[in-house]
Amino acid sequence: MMNHPHTDARRCLRAALAGVALFGAACSKDPPAATPTKSGDGASTQPTNAETTAAEVKEGTTAPTFSRKAHDGVAVGTGEAKGKYLVVYFYPKDETPGCTKEACSFRDAWNDLSKQNVLLVGVSGDDDASHKAFAEHHKLPFHLVADVDGSLAKTFGVPFNAGFAARQTFIIAPDGTVKKIFRSVDVTTHAAEIAAATK
Repeated sequence: MMNHPHTDARRCLRAALAGVALFGAACSKDPPAATPTKSGDGASTQPTNAETTAAEVKEGTTAPTFSRKAHDGVAVGTGEAKGKYLVVYFYPKDETPGCTKEACSFRDAWNDLSKQNVLLVGVSGDDDASHKAFAEHHKLPFHLVADVDGSLAKTFGVPFNAGFAARQTFIIAPDGTVKKIFRSVDVTTHAAEIAAATK
């Protein structure tokens, strides 16, 4: 039985409005919370890329281990950061207002961060091509990692929904423990917070 043309039009309009709402949420400072992806039986799926999943990531505990290739072809992760502060910041999407402001603030604070022996890694659900364009456009001197399936976000317990990660940051100390977790981030002051926390 064929659907009435008006019914199909209403369905298309609802789908389009839902897509606009989701993209708008990705541009905001605080994207909507989401539950990390689980397998059908409710258990977490197995980590990939030599990652280990922590039951719960807390300050003072050993950080989850991971290794990923960044947009510039450089391998980054806990193994590559030995003896350094590893700052892993998750963000919703390249080239959106809040995410661009956050990335550019890290760029502007880069002299201080690099002097403090910080390895900075940005992570989002965008692919490598998007990250390369984003980094080139804004002259970002740090690494961006593609987490298209949300597996790295899940490793850190970061909500990931419809391709968008929540905006959260983890500071891992040189000894491999989690020094500081930012579950709520103000993009206008965050780079200064990271610089202060890694001194």
